[in-house]
Amino acid sequence: MEAAGDAVFCLDDRGRILYVSQRALEFVGTGVSIVGWFLSELAPLSDRLIISLAITQALESGRSGKINTRINTRKSSMWFELQLTNYVTPEGTTALLVVGRDISVQQDTEERLRHMATHDALTGLPNRSLLSDRLQMAIAQAKRTGRGFSVLALDLDRFKKVNDALGHLVGDTLLRVAGERLRETLRNVDTLARVGGDEFVAVLPGAVSEAEIQTVARRMIANMQVPFEIQGHTLYVGASIGAATYPDHGDDDVKLLSHADTAMCHAKETGKARCVVYNPQKFNQQEYDVSMEAAMFDAVRNGEFFLHYQPIVDAVTCQVLGFEALMRWMRPELGPVPPSQFIPMAESNGLINLLGAWALRSACMQIKRFQEVAGRPLYVSVNVSPRQFRNDQFLGVMDNALSMSGLVGSELLLEITEGILMSDPEHAEAMLNQISSRGVKIAIDDFGTGYSSLAYLKRFPISTLKIDRAFVQDLPESVKDAAICNVVLSLASHLNLSTVAEGVENAAQLEFLARQGCTLIQGYFTGRPMLPEAAITLLQTAAVPAPSLAKRVLAP
Repeated sequence: MEAAGDAVFCLDDRGRILYVSQRALEFVGTGVSIVGWFLSELAPLSDRLIISLAITQALESGRSGKINTRINTRKSSMWFELQLTNYVTPEGTTALLVVGRDISVQQDTEERLRHMATHDALTGLPNRSLLSDRLQMAIAQAKRTGRGFSVLALDLDRFKKVNDALGHLVGDTLLRVAGERLRETLRNVDTLARVGGDEFVAVLPGAVSEAEIQTVARRMIANMQVPFEIQGHTLYVGASIGAATYPDHGDDDVKLLSHADTAMCHAKETGKARCVVYNPQKFNQQEYDVSMEAAMFDAVRNGEFFLHYQPIVDAVTCQVLGFEALMRWMRPELGPVPPSQFIPMAESNGLINLLGAWALRSACMQIKRFQEVAGRPLYVSVNVSPRQFRNDQFLGVMDNALSMSGLVGSELLLEITEGILMSDPEHAEAMLNQISSRGVKIAIDDFGTGYSSLAYLKRFPISTLKIDRAFVQDLPESVKDAAICNVVLSLASHLNLSTVAEGVENAAQLEFLARQGCTLIQGYFTGRPMLPEAAITLLQTAAVPAPSLAKRVLAP
């Protein structure tokens, strides 16, 4: 026993120490003899009952036992693994041999691993995993007590700028200090977690009114606005906060975190350094947009997009000269999605490049079939978004569409907005010159509703102006709209540009525009957007407004 590297104790049938090895004495370091002590007296008060029960059980059962407990040493309380084994003394009584092995290092390692699994390595705050557990506990407690709680999502303002300019070491120090400051503003019962980057989440039990939430939020924001002195730099950041409450804004941890994060993003977008409480009526549209965007990616794979074709007719003879290709989306079981919803979304998420390429290719191939049915030339007008126009691959996409369809360049009209020209004039000029060199024509869509800079009419190779429906719908009664249309038509005539009036819905509008020199007409009066089969029928039957209309237009 003395040669063993472990601590060895011999106990009587009551748990008193009969013998203790020198190694055990070194560990305990009491400076006095411990023979006659109960073994449990060497442990902290919280562990004494565990040791006493283990001794009793081992003696009564006659089986060996093992427990992990702490033993008070001269420096601190160390973890030991105690192996209890029955034996019979020379006097014939039952006793215990207890071998204690120091497992403090092992216990410390396990504790560190447990802490690392549930806490952020940089700030020492709970991480997303522990936050989820705390939220579930808060929900369970709220169900028992009937008292709700709030979740605050906080994001540091201007942190990325600091991190990019001064490096990660300064950024990491800033995050640690920010975590300490935020922790100081909260109660002991509150939870503060770092969930990634410069994002923190606080859980406030019992705080559900907006006044309570705003009080805590103002304290946190004020603490973040105090300058940070880090590695010789004086740094100014701030914080934007979004809040959601249980159960009003979510009945599980995922919804609460999502809604708090949505409110926080709104706080950043509307001025920063403020707290926004989630409002279902206000933010449901954002959730709808997210689900709509996901559905859009599925729709591309499932072929839910298609093209309608709206006739463009001669303003005098009403003969169909071309069609504008208009993209449509039909969601299964939900019906059509307005282009005003999905086109801006496709522009923002990058899908417009894929959709635009498909639309351009499909429209060119379809107009070729229309030409075969009509037995005469027809052109197709296709809208080009800003993102498409700036894409380096656009010219290749256009060339491919013309090549595959067999159209010549003059049978394709690309519609662009004024904003494309003005946002980067040098790039626009280079692109338009290359497009024009292929014979493709260029139209300015919704002319008069954007920048309306006359300089680009001289600088860029533009062939057509499209008069927006906003200036057509009140013709001919509106004096102001009539004046605007007259000016545009006169300008186009002097610059030798074609004109297309959009949104023509009755004969009076058509007659007015034709008399003022408008070249082409597009609108419900001469044809709604239609599927290719309907367009073919239109071409075969020449089902356009009666020829008498042309006679009235041409009459003196």
